[in-house]
Amino acid sequence: VQLQAYGGGLVQAGGSLRLSCAASRRTLSNNAVGWFRQGPRKDREFVASVSWNGGNTNYAESVKGRFTVSRDRVSITVYLQMNSLRPEDTAIYYCAAARGSYSGPSSLDYEYWGQGTQVTVSS
Repeated sequence: VQLQAYGGGLVQAGGSLRLSCAASRRTLSNNAVGWFRQGPRKDREFVASVSWNGGNTNYAESVKGRFTVSRDRVSITVYLQMNSLRPEDTAIYYCAAARGSYSGPSSLDYEYWGQGTQVTVSS
């Protein structure tokens, strides 16, 4: 099983980026997907998750109102739209496929993890 997060880059504070997570249909079509991040010298932390059909979403308090998670069931792609970025959002961002159709902030909910994509926000 392969997941791949992409779309990271360097952006100034206040800017926007959209991350994408792609995987096989079998992996993503009926499973919730989560986004996590790990900043420099920090533990991995939950960012957001979306249910199998996109109808249910969860966000970390630190990103509420700035980030939006969504999914396209036709292209089997999950997105993380990040607006009003801050230097403290700098991290490697990972997507992960959950074991079930709904998921929350616990990493134990997730079965498959992809390689991350670096997001750097300059001040």
